Amino acid sequence: MKFGLFGGAKTTAGDGSGDSQAYNKFIDYVLAAEEFGYEGLFVVEHHFTGNSQVSASLNLLSFIAARTHRMRIGTAVVVLPWHNPVLLAEQVATLDMLSGGRFDFGVGKGYRDSEFEGFCIPKQEATERFDEAMEILRKSWTSPGRFSHHGKRWHFENIVVEPRPVQTPHPPFWMGAGSPEGVARAGREQFNLLLDQLAPIELCIDRVAIYRKALEAAGGSYHGMRVGCTRAMQIVRNEDERQKAFALRRRTFAAIGALARGPGAERYQQPSSFADADIAKENAALIGTPDEIIRQLKQLQDGGVEYVLLIDASGNIETLRRFAEEIMPAFAEKTKVLSTVRG
Repeated sequence: MKFGLFGGAKTTAGDGSGDSQAYNKFIDYVLAAEEFGYEGLFVVEHHFTGNSQVSASLNLLSFIAARTHRMRIGTAVVVLPWHNPVLLAEQVATLDMLSGGRFDFGVGKGYRDSEFEGFCIPKQEATERFDEAMEILRKSWTSPGRFSHHGKRWHFENIVVEPRPVQTPHPPFWMGAGSPEGVARAGREQFNLLLDQLAPIELCIDRVAIYRKALEAAGGSYHGMRVGCTRAMQIVRNEDERQKAFALRRRTFAAIGALARGPGAERYQQPSSFADADIAKENAALIGTPDEIIRQLKQLQDGGVEYVLLIDASGNIETLRRFAEEIMPAFAEKTKVLSTVRG
């Protein structure tokens, strides 16, 4: 099992209930994670929130690429309906080149009404715009020379996208999904899959099974690193710290509960339920002692997950270090064996 980071930066520090921390602190946090052996980073992007979230993830990741050497860096996600796909193809290829082929391209259709309204894009057009953008992106990176495209939304004649990405045929595509339909679509179209932080472990495992079945039916090959399972994480040493961690989780549900999807997720979307302490204690966030967290992670691993993306919005580097020293070693040997088997 490998571990990465999920979240982002903001211009002002928050209360830790979201997924972001202040920019300079976030950069230091990522650099420490690379030193401690974390695998990668996915940066969240949102617009018009008034909450200072990252709005230009490719710019931020370009800076991070220059400061890191080994970690993979990715978007979670770039919403394709809002972008000119050819300009985006050029920007992504440039980032992949500058990072030495370390970029993971998380893409999505979008879901927040306020963002579609802000960009003056009808939300009901999201799927068709996404599909056409994907067609153009793939064509941009796989065409041997110049190409043309004439679709419903975009028309390009005799163009060439430069530079070429380092990874061939292009950086890996990742899709965020939670509903059974969305998870199955990610598998059918052979995207890698990003799972949210709110679903209990059992629901995550169900989603992995749906994804794997659809992926393999489409001729793809499944392995655990094709799924990034996001988990909030806080190591506690006593009962007082545990209760404070649960209180923070309740604030997180209130802030981002609308992201939850799938069977049973409707209760995360009911504001009246956010005060229920039992929700904070569900088998979702990695809150506990190292031994307790290891047990939760082994549940995920037994369900086919080999890549866990951690959120600690407080940006505590000491927590990163403790996780690396006290929890990661419990999974090192099995990960080594799996890597050998895969060749």
